[in-house]
Amino acid sequence: MRYKFLNHTLLIILLASVFFKSYAQTSKPNVLFIAVDDLRSELGHFENSTIITPNLDKLASEGVSFSHHFVQVPTCGASRAAFLTGKRPSRIVELGNNIMGDEWSIKPESENPETFIHHLRRNGYHTVGIGKISHSADGYVYGYEEAVSNQRELPYSWDEMPFDYGQWETGWNAFFAYANGENRQSMKKQVKPYEAADVDDLGYPDGLTTQLAIKKLRELKNQSQPFFLGVGLFKPHLPFTSPQKYWDLYDEDQIPVAKNPRKPKNVANSSLQESGEFNGYELGEEKAGLDKILSDDYARKIKHAYYAAASYSDAQIGLILDELTALELDQNTIVIVWGDHGWHLGEQQIWGKHTLFENALNSALIFKIPGSTISKIDSSIVESVDIYPTLLELLDVKTPGNMDGDSFASLLKTKESQSGNVAYSYYNKGISVRTDRYRLTKYFRSVEPTIELYDHQTDPLETINIAEQNPKIVTELMPLLEKGNTGLFD
Repeated sequence: MRYKFLNHTLLIILLASVFFKSYAQTSKPNVLFIAVDDLRSELGHFENSTIITPNLDKLASEGVSFSHHFVQVPTCGASRAAFLTGKRPSRIVELGNNIMGDEWSIKPESENPETFIHHLRRNGYHTVGIGKISHSADGYVYGYEEAVSNQRELPYSWDEMPFDYGQWETGWNAFFAYANGENRQSMKKQVKPYEAADVDDLGYPDGLTTQLAIKKLRELKNQSQPFFLGVGLFKPHLPFTSPQKYWDLYDEDQIPVAKNPRKPKNVANSSLQESGEFNGYELGEEKAGLDKILSDDYARKIKHAYYAAASYSDAQIGLILDELTALELDQNTIVIVWGDHGWHLGEQQIWGKHTLFENALNSALIFKIPGSTISKIDSSIVESVDIYPTLLELLDVKTPGNMDGDSFASLLKTKESQSGNVAYSYYNKGISVRTDRYRLTKYFRSVEPTIELYDHQTDPLETINIAEQNPKIVTELMPLLEKGNTGLFD
């Protein structure tokens, strides 16, 4: 009898441990992360905005939208590498788009996780990546005009990497897609930088990605393991293509042109860029450059195209969030929407990214925590490298060492903003630090001026470099800038 009692007790203990283990898994919050390519910090809920983003506005009304989120590098692959690792670039190669494909994809797995997604996977999360989360359009390493490979850009981060190529057949073709099945590569750049097509949402790749994400959410609903679902939307990256109905949301004549359409004063051309990516769409009616300004009519057309593409992505985000709610997964899922960098829409005489100015570095960031009643537009300065430690704190997952970012989880739990934060960015042989009031940039080059200072209190559009007139402010801020010097330009 004594042995039967012991066996019965052991069985109860075993069943209880299984139950509590299962309960612990399912009670861990899920994560829905949506990356939007080239989505600058211009959303419908921000002051004086003309862009139409009702779904992002609704999400912001239920969470925290950061108006002063800054990326580390104003180009896709490098920005995503910093975000995924919580590390600022410390080598020149880390400023390029191909760092993950060239190096990460061939590294053996080590104790240090390759990304925070890899770390979550090690800590019990089922990880699914759909679309562009790292740099590659579908997560695999291959050239723009090559067949899809089986080499993963992030070998250890994903349990699943589904993608619907549609009529475009490869991820890169889909990334640069036009509605007729062609793409920038197949057309040898003989294309316009925009398109309004008479198709529904499934007529472009982001619509297919959205439907795949919805299908995957329905599958994830039925598993006990917590999940991380990453969804990478292409638009509004060039070409600015979207269904006609999103163009019809706007009256082009009412779209304002940039308030600062000329090069900043007291700045070398080396700090700017010639809009080469934009001009690479060779059938564009006008070319941009540092020696020419687009006509107001064409500037409005291009802004119209960007806005329409952003509204198309906003609609896809709405569909995914609606499904999350319909499945009642919203009650235990952290939602993050992140723009990988900003984009100049004619500001400083530039159409594109790749600068250390506000328009290229400031991008969208929205957090929604299940059960939270905090709703605000937060003006605190935060960086992309901060997202890694923030998310792990929210999930109560131990943070690995060797990160540059700091958690801003406390900002998600209070209605107050926080002053005194700074953000560091790197590009074009330069380091830039953004404080609450100033942007100070130092370039490691021979062309003068190598120091730029912008006062966002009096000149939020960064129209004039006042470094020479304010040596005392430069001297005071320079040690702060040097704190962000990772040895990149030593």
